[in-house]
Amino acid sequence: MAKIDWDNLGFNVVETRSMYKARCRQGEPWKSGGLIPYGTIKLSPAAGVLNYGQGCFEGTKAYQTAKDRVVLFRPEMNAKRMVMSTRRLCIPEMNQEFFLQAVEETLKDNIDYVPPYNKGSLYIRPIVWGTSPAIGVRPVEEYTFMVFVSPVGPYFKGGGKPLRLIVSNDYHRAAPKGIGDAKAIGNYSASLYPLTEAKNRGFDEVIYLDAKNEKFVEEVGSANLFALKGNTLITPRLSGSILPGVTRDSIIALAKEKLGLEMLETDVTLTELYDADEVFCTGTAVVVTAVGSITDLDGEHRIADEKMGRLTSKLKEMITGIQHEDIPDEFGWLYPIKE
Repeated sequence: MAKIDWDNLGFNVVETRSMYKARCRQGEPWKSGGLIPYGTIKLSPAAGVLNYGQGCFEGTKAYQTAKDRVVLFRPEMNAKRMVMSTRRLCIPEMNQEFFLQAVEETLKDNIDYVPPYNKGSLYIRPIVWGTSPAIGVRPVEEYTFMVFVSPVGPYFKGGGKPLRLIVSNDYHRAAPKGIGDAKAIGNYSASLYPLTEAKNRGFDEVIYLDAKNEKFVEEVGSANLFALKGNTLITPRLSGSILPGVTRDSIIALAKEKLGLEMLETDVTLTELYDADEVFCTGTAVVVTAVGSITDLDGEHRIADEKMGRLTSKLKEMITGIQHEDIPDEFGWLYPIKE
């Protein structure tokens, strides 16, 4: 194992010991696979994933906790979402138990890459794609499922400084009745150009509006959005074009059941974001990150100063506290790994 600077981890790929690989054909179940050395893979230039984007993925994390053990956070939610994503993309439907077994086996073999307590996390990437060649537009016959891992630090640079977001009026992330609620690879490739433009202008991320009316906020390119006004926390409803985030679901539960907030999943306008007391985004990678300003065609709308808001800070403290076992896991969200 190469020496890793745990104090300066970024959100980048670090090569580890091994990865999991399995294959499956259309009409067959996912039932066999195993660990192979971490490394490059071979693909036909006509592979379904390269030509028609037939692939989807997941993201979860493993943590070294205050109780000196390694845990996963709600991996069954990722397994359920992978079932939905594979079904939607005409990939042999993933078996939840098979998914969890592959994640756990990969984690155990690379467990020494889990950063020490409070030094980061081990990002786990399950990914599945159409492997066999195709020229015509159709689901291919054979598929490959892999799981690889990488130790990571914060997703956004800046030491927790609130984000600067910009509203996209030129691009949509996903359309109604499309694949926005699946974790499909094409959803993210569509966001690369708007994100590059935003970063070149000094922004951290892009806010996308609904593709039907362009009146309602959907999500940030890599995260779900929340806004607090008084004792009410709102977030865009899952309308079929928004990814049902695991962290999103967890924050909703914490807000309602632990903080006693009124929680609304509804259509959210930009004006509601601008008038909010606090705005933040959530995701496996970003965890809970405050939004400091949002820029649209009318200019910049300031929401927060240089500090994270009180509720945003509390929710981040609660969810990371559970993940690191600093506070009790009253929801049964942790999935301990037995070595």
